[in-house]
Amino acid sequence: MAVGLRLVTERVGDGAGVPVLDSGNGEELMHVQPGVSIVLANRPPEFPGTLYISSKQVMWLSDVDRTKGYAVDFLSVSLHAVSRDPEAYTSPCIYTQIDREVENGDESESSDSEYNETLDLSKITEMRLVPSDPNQLDMLFEIFCKCAELNPEPIEEEEERHNWIFSADQIEDEGTDGEDPDWHFFQNPTSSIGHSNGDHDLSHSVLELQINDKRFDDAEEMESESNGGYK
Repeated sequence: MAVGLRLVTERVGDGAGVPVLDSGNGEELMHVQPGVSIVLANRPPEFPGTLYISSKQVMWLSDVDRTKGYAVDFLSVSLHAVSRDPEAYTSPCIYTQIDREVENGDESESSDSEYNETLDLSKITEMRLVPSDPNQLDMLFEIFCKCAELNPEPIEEEEERHNWIFSADQIEDEGTDGEDPDWHFFQNPTSSIGHSNGDHDLSHSVLELQINDKRFDDAEEMESESNGGYK
């Protein structure tokens, strides 16, 4: 599996063409959305283009340049959400965070690389998909969720053996009271911030830490009261 965002130059068909799918391995086209702009990191939007969502990946193809297109596997999409907050971005969009392959000696993403004329896709960790019709956002979000569920994060044998703090059934959804209406995250029992392929142990660890802190506070309070009683 290719990690991170990658360039797509191969298409089939006449006109603008359509992406090539790996049908031999069961990849299916789930949705096509025309009139979508793409924004990579903090660069200017690219348009016009068409969004293709398959059972394995998200693809954006330019309508005017057959050599320009981008794709990312769902396994590399660590988070996706609906953003309607004008302070976060000027237009309502699907916001995604992308895992990238970090090489030895590679530092964290440099903001300078986001503005260079030569785009380095290996350093892109944020992507926004902006439909011309904002009313399509919720529908696109649901398709993202469905396809993300078709591509669960592989669990290493060592991780599975040590993942003992909580199971999914032990974590209770606390509802959506108080959520920011400008942001819509996919909620599931194993993630408190949205749909995330991976990082489940992080949310578990935070919850466990909070519980332990509470227990420590109670224990200190009881000890203090006990000491005071014997003075």
